Amino acid sequence: MDQAPGDPTSNVPLTVPAEVRERMREAQGFNDPFILQWLKWCRLMFINEPINLFESLTGTCFGSCESRDRIISWSSRSPALDTIYERLPQTLWVLGLGTLFGTLIAIPVGIMSAYKQYSLFDNVGTFISMIGFSMPVFFTGLLAIVVFSVKLKWFPSFYDTTHDVQFTSWSSIWIQIKQLVMPVSILTLFQASSLARFTRASALDNLNQEYVRTARSKGLSESKVINVHVMRNSLIPVVTLLALTIPGVIGGAIITETVFRINGIGQLLITSIRNGDVPMVQTITFFSAFLVVLFNLIADALYGLLDPRIRYE
Repeated sequence: MDQAPGDPTSNVPLTVPAEVRERMREAQGFNDPFILQWLKWCRLMFINEPINLFESLTGTCFGSCESRDRIISWSSRSPALDTIYERLPQTLWVLGLGTLFGTLIAIPVGIMSAYKQYSLFDNVGTFISMIGFSMPVFFTGLLAIVVFSVKLKWFPSFYDTTHDVQFTSWSSIWIQIKQLVMPVSILTLFQASSLARFTRASALDNLNQEYVRTARSKGLSESKVINVHVMRNSLIPVVTLLALTIPGVIGGAIITETVFRINGIGQLLITSIRNGDVPMVQTITFFSAFLVVLFNLIADALYGLLDPRIRYE
């Protein structure tokens, strides 16, 4: 982005004199070397922003809390983290539910497909998984809009981010459900397709292990063998995949939120890149990297719960 032509002053009307435009660049630090801009961002991100967050949570004030510098978006001239916090619920509504439903569907389908290998259930599940995994989200999203919004008029063609959900009002809840159905269903299909194939392969590998034959020889029921032994060990590689998938919601949000016009983090990232808003892009990228580290730590902790042989000193 630093090497790309243009900056936020490119959107300033042409009637603004060149000298005024240059003073704006100097005032905002656009002419500073990239390494200097990055060091300034690091100071704000790791010192000022945590202090500001602590003050807002505790209601306290340290030093000059009113005049403390923060990461400011070049485009909106508002704090970047505040904008991300405002957009985050929209992304979690859609992508969070899509990931949750996809996981809840994929794990039992993958386990049953492996247990009933080459059966009708396995063949149908594998076919649907291949279709769902092969078709990109932007294609299935546009297809759903054409069929269910334009032709059948069952659901709205775009997501109304201004709608304030009132959980005490059924009509408000129903509006939210209707506008969530298509984007959540598209993401659920994609997530479930990839996870189901991975779960099936992992379960097939475990079904042929010695411990499964030992469990059956001890007289354990098939349901206990599958649900306790096979599923538990099959979930170890699936947890690893989920740890990498969940942080990817921001990357997936770029396409989904563009198709359904969801005013979330993905749309914010695209807009910031287009406007050359380096502080906002840096902050969103750091937020994504933080999620990668966090969910990998969670996955490491879950390994010990799934496999008693894994212990942490």
